[in-house]
Amino acid sequence: MSPDLNLLVSMDALLQERSVTRAAQRLGLSQPSLSAALARLRRHFDDELLTRVGNSYELTALGERLAEQTSLALSWTDRVFQTRADFDPEQSEHEFTLVVSDCHLPVFGRVLADLVQREAPHVRLTFHHSTARFVHRASDHLRAVDAIVLPQGVLVNMPMLQLYRDRWVCVVSSDTADRPLDREQLSDRPWVFAYQHPFSALSTMPRLTQEGIRIRSSITTEDFLSVPHLVRGTDRIGLMPERVARLHPADQGVTIADLPFELGDLLESLWWHPAHERDPAHIWLRHMATRAGRIVEQS
Repeated sequence: MSPDLNLLVSMDALLQERSVTRAAQRLGLSQPSLSAALARLRRHFDDELLTRVGNSYELTALGERLAEQTSLALSWTDRVFQTRADFDPEQSEHEFTLVVSDCHLPVFGRVLADLVQREAPHVRLTFHHSTARFVHRASDHLRAVDAIVLPQGVLVNMPMLQLYRDRWVCVVSSDTADRPLDREQLSDRPWVFAYQHPFSALSTMPRLTQEGIRIRSSITTEDFLSVPHLVRGTDRIGLMPERVARLHPADQGVTIADLPFELGDLLESLWWHPAHERDPAHIWLRHMATRAGRIVEQS
């Protein structure tokens, strides 16, 4: 079978929905059309792609790999057809996609959204949640989005600009904050980490180890905004960026704890794929991001 780019849309729907019926409904096509497309794809890849397990379908190992690759291919195709020789923010209906963690969205994301709304009322922003899986393969995934917000040191060999400075702080339940945390408490009490891995550039564990702290990691999450809720009313110690920690209401049982040492700074930055470097729309987005970062830095 020679490559048929029209099959990409059908394949994406089939692999995402894992159902001929739902894929047909999603695309507004008949079930026989999607069944025929699935048959062609199975012959081309010499693989079932979808296999019945009980009353549902599951992806084969190849189907799992193709699901991710197909979504990336379609996203890149959309970008190609959105590209223009110039960019007029007042008239454009362009859509920008940024990957951010939940600590960036209420701080940087809100400021950026307000700037964009004022200067480009028809431009759309889509924020995707950053996950460890995305960051691990960021070089590949950045082809399909406009940018990702991550601290310096996490990625290499990708263009970037610094947005604003933040720092790590600990949060504890207010009813356990009667005295500053000492090294003994830091070693004895359980911790709540977000995005923490001992070998991650985001990890503060090396810094804590240098100070002689023995980590009792009881909870790990990919959601910074959940940390105060997991700490409140317990003896746990939570770790999070200061700017988002201060968004949590002070009267809701969680407070920032004083430590006998600094945990370190975060230089939050915008990263993008080199393919976007000369795109007029992307240049404008980076200008807006720079302005948003300055506003956050001054707040």
